[in-house]
Amino acid sequence: MELQDRRGIETDVYQPAEDSQLLADAVCERLGRDAGDTAEKRRTVLEVGTGSGYVADRIAEATDARVIASDLNPHAVRQARERGLETVRADLVSPFVDGAFDAVAFNPPYLPTEPDTEWDDWMERALSGGEDGREIIDPFLESVGRVLAPDGVVYLLVSSLTDVDAVAERAGEAGFSAAAVADHSFPFETLTVLELFR
Repeated sequence: MELQDRRGIETDVYQPAEDSQLLADAVCERLGRDAGDTAEKRRTVLEVGTGSGYVADRIAEATDARVIASDLNPHAVRQARERGLETVRADLVSPFVDGAFDAVAFNPPYLPTEPDTEWDDWMERALSGGEDGREIIDPFLESVGRVLAPDGVVYLLVSSLTDVDAVAERAGEAGFSAAAVADHSFPFETLTVLELFR
């Protein structure tokens, strides 16, 4: 019974893939690089949509930051907690207080999906970004600024399938400047990590 339960959790939780690794590498490099110059900054990090907890775990290992992992999926929260991470079940940044985080990382659901081909389960929610791929990205951009410390930054993974320029424009409307800090190309898409700052 234990094995079946564990397998059920794994099929309901997004597991690390190339996008996870790209985001983790970029955040660890950026936060690690800044640590010497700004010892008092970037000390509390939130990973939204943590899935298995891979990215949050990498950040915790590579930096001295307190890392909070959050996800709406209760199976993901359980799996991240099993990694020893401090976890919160949350819809984007809704339960967190204003100005709480020096950095926020997010690998959102970004695959464009036609409404008639969607199915209602946790894995679909982890992958589907709606018709334009930005169904979750847009409300995240509208709300994330509230939980950032004054010099806080956001690391957002986006795909060429979601139109990176449109995401950067939407970030600008939310008060952020955007810079691409990492990318990786595949035959069918390019993944980019945007650093958003005010």
